[in-house]
Amino acid sequence: MFDFAGKIIVVTGAAGNLGQAVVKGFLKNNGTVCGLDHRSGRLVKFKSSKESGGSFYAFDEIDLTDKTKMLSLAERIRSEVGVVNILVNTVGGFSMGETVYGITEETWQRMMSLNVTSFLNAAAAFVPMMIETGGGKVISIGAKAALLGMANAGAYSAAKAALLRLTESMAVELKQKNIQVNTVVPGIIDTPQNRKDMPNADFDKWVRPEQVTDAIMFLASSSADGISGATLPVYGRL
Repeated sequence: MFDFAGKIIVVTGAAGNLGQAVVKGFLKNNGTVCGLDHRSGRLVKFKSSKESGGSFYAFDEIDLTDKTKMLSLAERIRSEVGVVNILVNTVGGFSMGETVYGITEETWQRMMSLNVTSFLNAAAAFVPMMIETGGGKVISIGAKAALLGMANAGAYSAAKAALLRLTESMAVELKQKNIQVNTVVPGIIDTPQNRKDMPNADFDKWVRPEQVTDAIMFLASSSADGISGATLPVYGRL
C-alpha cells in the first residue's frame, strides 16, 4: 500500500511494543530504518529479518534525554546511513497514582523527560537534515490524556499535553519548509503489559499496535503531504 524505498526513517523506542510494530511496518514497505533503543541487544532480530524489503540499522544505548549525545548520533547516522527523511518518536512513559497536589518532583521530571524532552531532542537532531534537503515527516505519539486531564495521572496528562502543543507549534514553524508534523493518539494499546495491568478489560476493544502503525504509515507517506498539525485518533472501539 505504501512504498518508502529510498527513505531513511528514524524510529525511537524501536524495541517497545509499538516501536517494534512501526519498524516492521516501514521494513515491510521497503524503508531504511534506523532503530533507536536505550538498552543493548534488543534490536538484533530486525537485522536478521528475512520478511522485509527494507534495511535495518540498530543504534543501542541511546539516551534521548541527552541533547548533546542525540546531536552526535544524528551526525553518525548521516555518515553511516544517510540523511533522515522521517522521524517517528514512540518513546514515552506513563505514571499513575499521585494526586496533582501530591506529585513528586521525581515523577514530574520523569514524565517530562520521557514524553517531552525525548521528542525535543530527537527533533533537534533530525529536523535540521530535513530542512537542508527540502522536506520530511515528523510523527509524535500522543495520548487521550493530553486532551482531557486524568485523575491521579496529572503529570502524565500534563506531559502529553505539552507534547501535543509542541508538535502543533512545530507544524506551524515548518509548514513552509515542506515538513509535515503530526500526532497519532492511540487509545489503550493491546500489549502484554496492559493486559497484565488490566486483566478484566475487554481486550477486543483495544487498539492493536499494528493499527496504530497503519496510521503512522499513512502520515509518513506522500498521501499525507497536505496534512500537518493534525491529531489523529486511533482509539479502537473504546
